[in-house]
Amino acid sequence: MTNSTSFDSPGLRFRKAMEEEKPLQIVGAINANHALLVKQAGFKAVYLSGGGVAAGSLGIPDLGITNLEDVLIDIRRITNVCDLPLLVDVDTGFGPSAFNVARTVKSLIREGAAALHIEDQVGAKRCGHRPNKEVVSKDEMSDRLKAAADARTDDNFVIGARTDAFAVEGFEKTLERAVAYKEAGSDFIFAEAVPNLDYYQKFVDATGIPVLANITEFGMIDMYTVDQLRDAGVGLVLYPLSAFRAANKAAMNVYQHIRKEGTQKNVLDTMQTRQELYDSIGYYDYERKLDELYKKI
Repeated sequence: MTNSTSFDSPGLRFRKAMEEEKPLQIVGAINANHALLVKQAGFKAVYLSGGGVAAGSLGIPDLGITNLEDVLIDIRRITNVCDLPLLVDVDTGFGPSAFNVARTVKSLIREGAAALHIEDQVGAKRCGHRPNKEVVSKDEMSDRLKAAADARTDDNFVIGARTDAFAVEGFEKTLERAVAYKEAGSDFIFAEAVPNLDYYQKFVDATGIPVLANITEFGMIDMYTVDQLRDAGVGLVLYPLSAFRAANKAAMNVYQHIRKEGTQKNVLDTMQTRQELYDSIGYYDYERKLDELYKKI
């Protein structure tokens, strides 16, 4: 298929967001409802986490068990209601060959995603902040990226290269990988679980493309502020599952109160009200449309 450049494609909107906000804050949404909340909070981009799809949509660990269709379902639901450019975690590409990676890229573009990041772990991947990770060779990951770039049906679709090599090979080898990944077609570098803030500028200097910092909670990276990350040369800041963790904690609190006390009245102050939900999802607009369509003549 011949590549084309859409005048206002999701990929182009993501690129504009990177230019307009430095660093670009990208927060994770576990579902379409949360994507709407992300937009209402004022963010310029939204994220779909592979770990979030696994844990949130399927209730399983982030160990390479999910497949492309699992992710596409959540992409569809988000892009159907939210026009923020969506960055998607595609793990290792959902298959062992270049054909699988190409299918993944084309499918994401078709469903309205703006960007992806693909990683250099082996197929049986692990959470980036867990021990005993294994990575494929630099050349194999470069082939994944070349396949992704060649498969783009929108030239503005953004491709990020995540490298988990720091924990396995150390900084210098990871830096070599980042340079190779840029040459293979990556638009940004996602250096996972790199704990030293000073390293980020070195990635930028070596590659000449933006670097993403994953500021995930309870992991191997400190909770750096936007100002700290900007000063370190970071171009994108990711908060993949912050709201998901908070929502889970709140849900368990409500369940425990109902079970123990036989009522939810003592946790009402922790809940989104009916009015707030209706405002968020545009309930009254739908209701007015129904009234117009079915009003009696």
